[in-house]
Amino acid sequence: MTMDTRTRWLALYVLCLGVLMIVLDATIVNVALPSIRQDLGFSQTSLAWVVNAYLLTFGGFLLLGGRLGDIFGHRRLFLAGITLFTLASLGCGLANSQALLVGARAIQGFGGAVVSAVGLSLVMNLFPEPADRAKAMGVYGFVASGGGTIGVLLGGVLTDKLDWHWIFLVNLPVGIAVVALCFALLPAGRGQAATSRLDIAGAVTVTASLMFAVYAVVNGNQAGWTSGQTLGLLAAAVALLGIFLAIESRVRSPLVPLGLFRLRNVVVANGIGILSAAGMFGVFFSSALYLQLVLGFSPLQVGLAFVPQSLIMGACSLGLSAKLVMRFGIKPPLVTGMLLVAVALLLFARVPVDGSYAIDLLPGMILLGLGAGIGFNPVFLAAMSDVAPEESGLASGVVNTAFMMGGALGLAVLASLATSRTDSLTASGHGHLAALTGGYHVAFFLAALFSAAAAVVGATLLRARQQAPAHVGGGETTGAVAAAEAD
Repeated sequence: MTMDTRTRWLALYVLCLGVLMIVLDATIVNVALPSIRQDLGFSQTSLAWVVNAYLLTFGGFLLLGGRLGDIFGHRRLFLAGITLFTLASLGCGLANSQALLVGARAIQGFGGAVVSAVGLSLVMNLFPEPADRAKAMGVYGFVASGGGTIGVLLGGVLTDKLDWHWIFLVNLPVGIAVVALCFALLPAGRGQAATSRLDIAGAVTVTASLMFAVYAVVNGNQAGWTSGQTLGLLAAAVALLGIFLAIESRVRSPLVPLGLFRLRNVVVANGIGILSAAGMFGVFFSSALYLQLVLGFSPLQVGLAFVPQSLIMGACSLGLSAKLVMRFGIKPPLVTGMLLVAVALLLFARVPVDGSYAIDLLPGMILLGLGAGIGFNPVFLAAMSDVAPEESGLASGVVNTAFMMGGALGLAVLASLATSRTDSLTASGHGHLAALTGGYHVAFFLAALFSAAAAVVGATLLRARQQAPAHVGGGETTGAVAAAEAD
């Protein structure tokens, strides 16, 4: 099917609308967490599952989503992912129990993984000419970066003026419109089902492994860190990870070719992704709770509070980051960005009970947006610098997964330790707000250590000079490289 220029760009905008819905949903929930907690009776520790259920299935099935698209066709999988995400959003919006909300969030994550994995492939297929592709990737990357800003603001407006259910129900008309317009604008494509096999076992075992690990960490305080439950779940997680590695070494079409991990920059970039995401996701979670539960901000005020950070992050990721990489290479901006994030989190770790947004929070948020905007794109570029161009999607998909899994595990650790500190302070006679703030101090400080560790890993282990790309096999496009390629 031959497409004219106008149709191509209309199709791009529809794809971006679908991707925006996925990106937005990762941040829109943070603002509504206190309202969800109060309405459905979550504890502060179990509340992390509203975020983690989404992160785990999104990260766990990101690579499988790309493989499904290669086998069955990218348009077909994009439509299936949007449809599943929209139906799960309806389930979230109608949820009247903890189990229903967490379950629907997990399904949302799977639908989001499929959309994110195949969306970039559709954009690249729509624009084969290098000049048009560069412009299209710029639009795609801007949407991916700007979605966080829209999410925190929209989350605040909907939660404040209506209620938290609407942060999910707003996806319904958008999802329906995207599906209808995709049928009209996107050309149908054929997959490669006859020549490819699906590594479902690999996706299931690695996702189950991380779910067991996160569940053990989230419930470690309540069950006891040396209890049979905690140790048993951690042992099961390790066993499942071993099974995953065994599967990947034997199947004909592995989800992740293990040869990829013989490449130094790929391994280092994944380590940096895990550490930096562990800090960032925990900070979004803890700072939203601090603003509402300690400072008494309304959901709308929380949304507005995050806007400067999100705007700076988006602007830097699309402009300044690329210029710095072109001038200095990958390593200096990556290390500098991670260090700026660490400094910002140390500023958060000193916020008082009667804190002022302008004095105690805004400087840290500005530094955080600047550091993340400068430092995150080079992580993706580092992951792709050791592989052949046709395998850049695979490398970026793996580091995307590392970001998601690092975020889920980091959030579980930080939420658990913050709760433990709050309980300890309460038992020693501190007031409720002082105890909460003390718990958030622990979360912010540990998040700063994660970011500092990411900077150290990048500075000491990342290979600065790009070597000849290596071929590792299985080079399907599976991850979102929009932010990196847009620069």
